[in-house]
Amino acid sequence: MRYIGVDLHKSTFYVCSLDLKDNRKYRQYRMEDLEEFIAGLQSEDLVAVESTGNARYFAEQLRSHVKEVKVVNPSQFKVIKNSIKKTDKHDAELLALFLSRGMLPEIRVPEALQAQLKSLAQTRDKLVKLRTTLKNKIHNILNGHGIVSKREDFTSEKGLSRALSYPVSELAKIEMQVIVEQIRHLNQGIAKLDDQLREKGKKLKGFKNLTSIKGIGEKSATILLSVIGNIEDFEDEKKLSAYFGMVPRVSSSNQTVHQGRITKHGSKLGRTTLVQCCLIAKRYSPYLAKFYNNIKQRKGSGKAIIATARKLLTIIFYTLKNNWIFEDFPNFVIQQG
Repeated sequence: MRYIGVDLHKSTFYVCSLDLKDNRKYRQYRMEDLEEFIAGLQSEDLVAVESTGNARYFAEQLRSHVKEVKVVNPSQFKVIKNSIKKTDKHDAELLALFLSRGMLPEIRVPEALQAQLKSLAQTRDKLVKLRTTLKNKIHNILNGHGIVSKREDFTSEKGLSRALSYPVSELAKIEMQVIVEQIRHLNQGIAKLDDQLREKGKKLKGFKNLTSIKGIGEKSATILLSVIGNIEDFEDEKKLSAYFGMVPRVSSSNQTVHQGRITKHGSKLGRTTLVQCCLIAKRYSPYLAKFYNNIKQRKGSGKAIIATARKLLTIIFYTLKNNWIFEDFPNFVIQQG
């Protein structure tokens, strides 16, 4: 058995190979020499590579040739990040050394389809935010000409056409024409991505389960599943909540324990989607509505919606774990057979 640490870059990677007798070998490869590196691997080898933009591709090329490939979380493995001696050789050596001692914090690597859909959802989110920025710009231009409008007026094609009909200055007219054209292109792109999220999302395990929860649509189910990945990776619902950053920060000193705001670790898009689904689900579910109202009376609407979203995430956890499909979600009736 050998422990192999790989310091991976875009065009090169540096390798440190450590055997059971603590013998160490070093070599630098170019990415085009990847096949040569793979040819020298053994079936009992353990490989560790720090997570980078191409780490997934690199790991997938190696998996069938070695015993295991570990993709390391760089934010948790601070030995490399904070190392005084910062060289590719040293980083690769540290990875190999900590791999041999079983001390590497791994990052979850989703399946190919989940990763692609997650990327698709992130791109969509960026386009939606850009579209919102452009809508705000139209609103500001009209406001500067004494024309009262609402940002939501520019959501539809009819609203965009109306925006161009307002009497504004010549330069403002040209500016608005360009902005409206860009919004129309963004609308087309977002619609195309939406179609793909719905269509390809149906292939994900758990899609039927989540869409049976009233309040979670096809697009939202795809986003949530792309964030969650394999539900078996989570021991319980608390671990899933922590992964979504939906648990409070806890600080303790002597006998004093203080719980603050949620950590917001993990996927921001996942949390946003979860909250949006929660706002809809509580309209239909008496259980979620009661839970929300009880907390709202004591702590306000902000904390209530976060707590209810976490409760919905707990339902999602057990739905996926137990392969539930709801026949009647508001009354918590599960489909039999």
